[in-house]
Amino acid sequence: MDPAPPYSPMLIDPEELENNDEKADVAIIGPQQLDEDEDQEETERADDFEGTKRRVLKELPDLEIEDEVIDTWAIENWRSLSRRTHGPVFMAGGHPWRVLLFPFGNNTDCASLYLEQAHGDKPQPEWYACVQFALVMWNPNDPSVNTFLPATHRFTAEEGDWGFTRFAEMRKLFAPRWEQRDHPMIEKQTVNVTAYVRVVKDPTGVLWHNFINYDSKKETGYVGLRNQGATCYLNSLLQSLYFTNAFRKAIYQIPTKDDESPTNSAYTLQRLFFQIQVSNDAVPTTELTRSFGWDSKQIFEQQDVQELCRILMERMEMKMKGTEAENALARLFVGKMKTYISCINVDFESSRIEDFWDIQLTVSGNRNLDDSLRDYVQVEIMDGDNKYFAEGYGLQDARKGVIFESFPQVLHLQLKRFEYDVRRDATMKVNDRYEFPEFFDATPYLSDDADRSESYIYQLHGVLVHSGDFNAGHYYAFLKTTKDGPFYKFDDDRVTRATLKEVLEENYGGDYNMPNGSTGVRNPYTRTLSTKRSMSAYMLVYIRQSRLDEVLVPVTREDAPPQLQQRLDEEKAQREQRKREREEQHLYLSVGVITDESFKHYQGFDLTNWESDPAHDPGAPKFYRILRSTTVKELTRKVAEDTGQDPDFVRLWVMVNRQNQTIRPDQYLKQPDMTVDEAHAKHGTKHSALRIWAELTTADGEGKPVWPEVQPQVTGQQEIVIFIKYFDAKAQSLRGVGHLYTSRRARVSELVQPILRLMGWPDDTTIDLFEVGCSSVLSSVSEPNPSQQEIKPVMVEPLKPTQMLFQAEIQDGDILCFGKVLTEQEYVVGREMSSQTISNDPNRASSVQQTEGCIDAREFYDYLCNRLTVRFVPKIAVDREREAFELILSKRTVYDRVAAKVGEHLGVDPTHLRFFTVNMTTGNPKTVVKRTLSLTLLQMLTPPYAVYGAARIGSSLFFEVLDLSLSELETKKPLKINWVSEGISKEESVEILAPKSGTVADVAALLEKKIHLPDGSRDRVRIYEVHSNKIHRALSHKAAVANINEYVSLFAELIPDEESETFDESTNFIDVFHFNREPTRAHGVPFKFLLISGESFDRTKERLEKRTGFRGKQFEKIKFAVVARNTAFAKPMYLNDAWLWLCLSNVVSATALTYKLAPHEKACFFTSVNQAGVKMAFYFAVQAGGSFDVDYTVVGPKDKGILDGSKERQGDFVFTAQEPGEYRCCFNNEFSTFAEKMVDFEFAVENEERAKIPSKQGTTPEQTSVLEESIFKISSQLSTISRNQKYFRTRENRNFSTVRSTERRIFNLSIVEGVMMVTMAALQVFIVRFFFQGARKGYV
Repeated sequence: MDPAPPYSPMLIDPEELENNDEKADVAIIGPQQLDEDEDQEETERADDFEGTKRRVLKELPDLEIEDEVIDTWAIENWRSLSRRTHGPVFMAGGHPWRVLLFPFGNNTDCASLYLEQAHGDKPQPEWYACVQFALVMWNPNDPSVNTFLPATHRFTAEEGDWGFTRFAEMRKLFAPRWEQRDHPMIEKQTVNVTAYVRVVKDPTGVLWHNFINYDSKKETGYVGLRNQGATCYLNSLLQSLYFTNAFRKAIYQIPTKDDESPTNSAYTLQRLFFQIQVSNDAVPTTELTRSFGWDSKQIFEQQDVQELCRILMERMEMKMKGTEAENALARLFVGKMKTYISCINVDFESSRIEDFWDIQLTVSGNRNLDDSLRDYVQVEIMDGDNKYFAEGYGLQDARKGVIFESFPQVLHLQLKRFEYDVRRDATMKVNDRYEFPEFFDATPYLSDDADRSESYIYQLHGVLVHSGDFNAGHYYAFLKTTKDGPFYKFDDDRVTRATLKEVLEENYGGDYNMPNGSTGVRNPYTRTLSTKRSMSAYMLVYIRQSRLDEVLVPVTREDAPPQLQQRLDEEKAQREQRKREREEQHLYLSVGVITDESFKHYQGFDLTNWESDPAHDPGAPKFYRILRSTTVKELTRKVAEDTGQDPDFVRLWVMVNRQNQTIRPDQYLKQPDMTVDEAHAKHGTKHSALRIWAELTTADGEGKPVWPEVQPQVTGQQEIVIFIKYFDAKAQSLRGVGHLYTSRRARVSELVQPILRLMGWPDDTTIDLFEVGCSSVLSSVSEPNPSQQEIKPVMVEPLKPTQMLFQAEIQDGDILCFGKVLTEQEYVVGREMSSQTISNDPNRASSVQQTEGCIDAREFYDYLCNRLTVRFVPKIAVDREREAFELILSKRTVYDRVAAKVGEHLGVDPTHLRFFTVNMTTGNPKTVVKRTLSLTLLQMLTPPYAVYGAARIGSSLFFEVLDLSLSELETKKPLKINWVSEGISKEESVEILAPKSGTVADVAALLEKKIHLPDGSRDRVRIYEVHSNKIHRALSHKAAVANINEYVSLFAELIPDEESETFDESTNFIDVFHFNREPTRAHGVPFKFLLISGESFDRTKERLEKRTGFRGKQFEKIKFAVVARNTAFAKPMYLNDAWLWLCLSNVVSATALTYKLAPHEKACFFTSVNQAGVKMAFYFAVQAGGSFDVDYTVVGPKDKGILDGSKERQGDFVFTAQEPGEYRCCFNNEFSTFAEKMVDFEFAVENEERAKIPSKQGTTPEQTSVLEESIFKISSQLSTISRNQKYFRTRENRNFSTVRSTERRIFNLSIVEGVMMVTMAALQVFIVRFFFQGARKGYV
């Protein structure tokens, strides 16, 4: 069905031509007129000053002229003039002016002329003048020889001159003839220059302003809002609400002192309004948008202003409940309207009164505000088939409509500037002219019972404007800030004064007043020329005139919460402090210090985490910001003071980065007078901060500090410092104990007693020793190999008691971890505790939360290495942020264990939990995580593909609580079905889980329960597949659920009563779909329709109206056509009368698809045949991929083979269906290893039985037969054309595919060739270096 085209604007009504008395706007030009034009050109003399003024100074109808002056400067001896010459001073508009001449050009080959202000000294900084001027150069001997250039400019103290650098070329000025005149421009070194100066008044203060260094606060007293990217719509709405003073005052009354969090939108809105009120610069809206939960995506997307306004109002209303501001917004913005249905012939009315916050008015088809309001309250008559059923009276003629009971104090009118265009299949902006007044009376739109005791005259307060089109544009607002004040334009961070014409006329929309010959005005957003205005009002704000004093009540600083000013002052002081710190940053150095105390609290591989915050982590280092000139002695004293130690008992060690990415002490600072800047330069690393370990020692008998000697010795017997950590298996904790000094040649067993003394344990205690980050490869029993590399710190290896420290590559600053050796009973108990919770985990990936007990330090370090904080977010929730939670889990945790921990937190059965990955771009749920026994948390979080060259591990998962377990869900197939009712006018989406082994009858039964259909309705449920808004195939109730195509939409409906009756053999069903102009542009809901042979088309249309549920004018706009779906480029044949309908009413059903066949994939497609003997068409062609071949089979009912082929490139077959049932065509790409195949195919069923054309009166059978044969010959020719189009399209696609494949192969071969060349070059270099360097060069 094709919607009828609307009225064409190109059609001309003859009555309009007859009644059009206006003269045609066409110039008739003849020889006489040309002569008059030449005479007019000759009379344009420069000494006719008034005539020249009208010629060179265009009228400015919207501006008031302050003064006009004409001044002539007679120039003599041109060639003897200086490079920069001034003319005489003259007065205009109370200001002195003069002409500035560069006779030989201002760095150009042209004479340069400027108009310049002639104040003796530089004028006051605030001085300016708006001037329209023109400079005319003319020959005093022949005034007809002249030339001019006009301009407009805002002269200021900074821009005191303006004009034309290239006024006229020097060679033309001295040429013997000026533009075919008899005299030159400069004759005998003389010429006149006349300045025409018109000073105009500036109505807004920004006329011709360049807005350089423009200060909105200084010029207007108001500030704007910064645009974050695409938040201009938000800025215009916020400014409108801010200058609704009663709203601002109500926002200030919300108590927020106890909730000043950045997520409290009421608090952030208070801060924003207060900053607008007191700030001197544009205010950012970042805090407010963050409280909305917006991220960068929402910042750069323009939202719907009406929806945003309503959401903001709802949030503020919730915050106002229970406060003095409760119901303040309702009193301001809420009105009441009545929706009614009133019977005409009986006394019965059904009505409902409801609140409204704004009114949406239609722009299209309405000229002004009054037309839209009249259209809004227009009464609809319900009669005929559309009668109203009145309780107690039956079907009655009635009036239906909407009327207003009251209007609010502040009336928001939303103009529907954006509408869906069916022809373009897109939303378009309505730029029609739409007028709105400064004042309007809303009384005519009130009900008869409304209270009219107070005037309903409204005054315009604000106009919110959109400039551009639907895809690109900009928002700004015109607002009247006070009761009797002017309008101001709020354009993001710029505020300017506006005239009433800018507010009203320029925002009506419609066409520009274009001069003849003009092609239009360039749209700054679409970069196209248009005769229609791109800027138009989309929202109007009116205030009831009798309530202006209440709405625009003065709001002062005292009305704002007092803590706002305090917070802003604190933040300002902090910003100034940070600014000072940045300015003095080069004088200071950041020094991070760790002590034995911080080491004891840190649980990790290194000595500390240098990124931790000391406020939350006792194991974090403490950072000092000190002057670079501070000495080591002074720094030592500072550290000792903070730790409560004597400075003589503190020694500072410089820490360095190692190859295994650890940070360990290297050597202590021996020179106390060295500055920290020198220490950082000499001992520090590339890191910007100096990292220090503060070592503490004890006193000897005399009270002096005892420092072990750590100077390196040649013999290798030097002392080294080792850090010791203790793992407590019972407490499941890891803490630092301290440090030890020992010889590098000491054995591991020699460390046991010092460790026991540190712990205060008995000497017979047995412990296990591990090195954190040690090498698993032992050196030979000799001096340590300096080239031996340490391994990464994730390795934790046990130490052998007989092993020497240097053999284990133990160096200064290395960490040894120890723990008590568990008895056999303790080990068994601990292992049983762990095994109860880590079943199915062969890697024993334990953690405190998961295993409830690690046996030794190695397991605990494994947990530390693999622990991960995972955020679980509900997939379906009202407030996801509030309901989300975090758990600390190991990356090696298996799927079932993750579900168990989440289920334990939520208090639900873990078998009913399903997880989803997160889309890294949008942050929304992406794909379902499939449950397997070996799937780990790391695999769940890591996408199976690379992101920007490397896999990016996420830290969030979405979850969903199911009504059934996952194992049961695996036996179900999720189906999304569009349930169609009331003909096809009502559509509802239904999701069900059907058994994979079931049939479509089971789906119908589930639909019966889901939609609450009457009992026994399941047999009348029709389910069909839809592709591209066309019916693909109807599913019989015996069809298997597993065979339902996943790439089509499912629709379902109750079979209409007329179709459930029994018809004779001449009845058939046809597939009906909706399209716009072309059948390829399908839309809407397709449906099955019963075609009755011999039925008149008028009767068919009546049944179609009942079948679709479309009534009245909606149905009358529809045109009907027959489309043959067995051709790819079928043209619609529109039905104009009954005989053509009967001629073309053949049953046509088909499948036309393009399918991407993956490697090793087999895909099948189905169609149904209702009766035996019909013809079926099967066509396919491989468009791209591999060798353009594919295996195919066509199978009929009972798996009876009909057609088959192997590695065929295309095929076109027609066969007869011997029996009714389901037929399927299958494509097999199992022989391809890598190649994907694009297959274009059709699988069609067509009943080509010719319908008999009914004879008209006076028509012979021979005439009818000839017409019938002509129609079918045309149909045959169209089929041939279609077949040729398919052939050439296939050839073109294959050629493109071959070119792309060849390009890809050439590129790959180039890469391989390049790699081989680089490898060969490297091999040559290696061979040369091998034989010509070192001891081997003697062999050559």
